[in-house]
Amino acid sequence: MTAEEVLSYFSPDRFINGLRARSKDGVLSEMSRILAEDDDIRDPGLLLEMIRRRESLGSTGLGKGVAIPHGRSTAATQTKVVFAVSRRGIDFDAMDNEVCRIFFLIVAPYEDNKQEYLPLLGKIVEMVNREDVREKMFAVECFDEFQEVVRGALGE
Repeated sequence: MTAEEVLSYFSPDRFINGLRARSKDGVLSEMSRILAEDDDIRDPGLLLEMIRRRESLGSTGLGKGVAIPHGRSTAATQTKVVFAVSRRGIDFDAMDNEVCRIFFLIVAPYEDNKQEYLPLLGKIVEMVNREDVREKMFAVECFDEFQEVVRGALGE
């Protein structure tokens, strides 16, 4: 999966530089509201319920300051990603017990015929496993800068 393919799931409308939320549930709600503004989301309430249910199975806080809440939902007609940064950090029950500052919310259709959800999740995990990429993502001020970080991380 190339950088441009990864970036096709993102949009300036789904870029949050400075989450207002102060709790895990607040992050899920705030990011879901941004995603719900997209025409490809049929039922915002169902979307949030799915994300909360997925999170109740086990935290998507990977550690190293990153959380990637994700799931499949009948509320989504296409795979979409919201990127967000929290300047203060939020307790997200991460595996390393550190606060999370970088968030990706990935939502895919329940029927993922293109088989894009898991490869996309894998590429994002691959990127954020690198400390230099995490530092750059935390520092981005705008969507254009975010795109450049992704291109650099994926060698383009």
